[in-house]
Amino acid sequence: MRLYTKTGDKGQTSVIGGRVNKDNVRVEAYGTIDETNSFVGKAISELDKEIFKDILEDLEKVQHELFDCGSDLANITKKNTCKLTEEAVTYLEEKMDELIDEAPELERFILPGGADASATIHIARTVTRRAERLIVSLMRDEEIPEVILKYVNRLSDYFFAVARVINARLQVPDVEYVRSAKVFRGSNKKNKEK
Repeated sequence: MRLYTKTGDKGQTSVIGGRVNKDNVRVEAYGTIDETNSFVGKAISELDKEIFKDILEDLEKVQHELFDCGSDLANITKKNTCKLTEEAVTYLEEKMDELIDEAPELERFILPGGADASATIHIARTVTRRAERLIVSLMRDEEIPEVILKYVNRLSDYFFAVARVINARLQVPDVEYVRSAKVFRGSNKKNKEK
């Protein structure tokens, strides 16, 4: 099997339903999703399989969902089929609700970093935010299933929660941004009780 096709030598690429220019915002969006997926894979390689068994299972699930997301974004047919589901969004929300109590209380912004895998997940988070911005741009001109944007929005929040839990389990403190005002209200547990 050859890895090269030469079909992109004139600046176009194949998508589901046709061909588009390689700098098309759609291609930028699903390419950025692929970039996110690569950073998730890097984080997986950095995590201890015993300490982070639950997170590793979820991150692998996320990798499959990111492939679904890329496929959905690469579809230019008029069929409104979508591999991503609302259940995937709900799952991320439920996982965040579980993870929030595991990390120390947070009042201020934190600097991305800490343990290697936490830093990698923070990169995945910021790349996911870039993907989100590109999807919003794409939605101005084309019809995109809303669940894609919803999923990507939740995913960046999920990555934030995971990065903090990785540091907490490894007893690596998050570093607060020193000029940050108090932007988060009260403790995690108090907020959940309200």
